[in-house]
Amino acid sequence: MNRYMTKSNTVYFIIFLMLLALPFVTDSRTLLIMFTQIFLFAIFAMSYDILLGYTGIVSFGHAMFFGIGAYSTGIMLKQYDSTIPMLLLAVLVGAIIAGIVSYIVGMLSLRLKSHFYAMLTLAFSGLFLVLAEKWRTLTFGNDGFTFSIPDPLRDRLNLYLIALILMVMIFLLLRRFTHSPVGKVLQAIRENEDRTESLGYHVLHYKVIASVVAGVLASFAGSLYVLTLRFVNTSVFAVDVTLDALLMTIIGGVGTLVGAIIGAGLIEFAHHWLTDLAKVHWIFERWIIFFGILYIVVVMFFPQGIVGTVKMWWVRKKGAQITGQNEKDISG
Repeated sequence: MNRYMTKSNTVYFIIFLMLLALPFVTDSRTLLIMFTQIFLFAIFAMSYDILLGYTGIVSFGHAMFFGIGAYSTGIMLKQYDSTIPMLLLAVLVGAIIAGIVSYIVGMLSLRLKSHFYAMLTLAFSGLFLVLAEKWRTLTFGNDGFTFSIPDPLRDRLNLYLIALILMVMIFLLLRRFTHSPVGKVLQAIRENEDRTESLGYHVLHYKVIASVVAGVLASFAGSLYVLTLRFVNTSVFAVDVTLDALLMTIIGGVGTLVGAIIGAGLIEFAHHWLTDLAKVHWIFERWIIFFGILYIVVVMFFPQGIVGTVKMWWVRKKGAQITGQNEKDISG
């Protein structure tokens, strides 16, 4: 078998083809919008997983980078022409700002214990939130503003396909990144930071790389998010956005990019489903309570997340098969 066509890659490819064909077998606009949001939040969750799952860094202000991308795109498309070149420039500007901010935050806090990074990102996120609220001439404060998007993206089908393809491309790039020598060092830092440093690696240097990669990707997800809504307001800087990324990562399985995608799918599906049920019975209006229950159940019964637990069962099963085979060989 070709080394690229492993069983897991074959499964991923089949799922990709099914998602590619989905818009052509159903005309449900709601389903199309939900899946588009799953794809962009999957990018956001994968960016958070680079920090938490692969480097062991907790962030309480990851929404800051998401918001930077969202506002950069929204403001530039409103102030200037809503064309494809302007959109690409807006996404690039958001990524550069997010990269600079994540570099500064990383250099200021990651030389200390990782919880300083968590607190500093939370403080910076609050700062950006206040800035967005007060700079009303540009951001329109809490009310937010609408803007036009390039004509090709007005079609929901185009936006769905672009979001799907971008999610797959970023998944492949991050998988290559996590398997690279830099990615291996990040995982070594997660397992034992002191030992990694004693081996001669400059730990701060690698942590800052993880911070910048995660920040730039979160900004990219924010840019895609506002394209689906054609609207942006200060909610993109809310702590809830960071908690969503944390939940998606933990429920799917930390340290597994596929887990981040599955987690994003489950959270977004549950969000839409419980919101629809709220029209049927008032108890579902408090859907955040059900999210809390879901989180507790997952932590109790799947402490390594869905993908982590499945991997653990698979390894145990294979181990049991090998042990059984060895016993047969000895007795034979």
